[in-house]
Amino acid sequence: MKENWNQAFKQMLASEGGFTDDERDKGNQLPDGRKGSTMLGVTQFNWERHVGHKVTHDQMRKLTPADVEPLYKKKYWDVVRADELPNGIDYLVFDMGVNAGPGRSIKLLQTAVGVTPDGGFGPITMAAVQAIDPVTLIERFSAEKVVFYRGLNDFKTYGNGWLNRVAAVKLKASSMLG
Repeated sequence: MKENWNQAFKQMLASEGGFTDDERDKGNQLPDGRKGSTMLGVTQFNWERHVGHKVTHDQMRKLTPADVEPLYKKKYWDVVRADELPNGIDYLVFDMGVNAGPGRSIKLLQTAVGVTPDGGFGPITMAAVQAIDPVTLIERFSAEKVVFYRGLNDFKTYGNGWLNRVAAVKLKASSMLG
């Protein structure tokens, strides 16, 4: 829902954390061979695409929530149609979109509601979302996230963090159902 944007954005930022240049993180690998970094969950690659030029690690370190908010709104929240989703479900789908890409989040949502997981969020997906009990949807979506993460090659490295995030987001999304 539109009124959840600010709360969802703040919660997501709390999950994403600050600056990192962990070379094991695929998000910190730039296609031109430079060592990348991430700040507030925004990879250097995505930030450079957003601003239209290369940036340094020092510039990445200086990003603020106000700097990255328009990127998150346009490239994640709007893409997963969060303004049209029920309270709690909006945050759930947005947060996964940030962590694994909006297309992946939409596919997991589609699987959770029992429609063909094609990554396109059209009227069939929306009708299925609106027809399911939100508590059931949160359970199913969270279970799909766990399956997805466990299937990743770097689960040994990042798995505990991902599973902790699944649990925290599930709890927060449930509290937003109101």
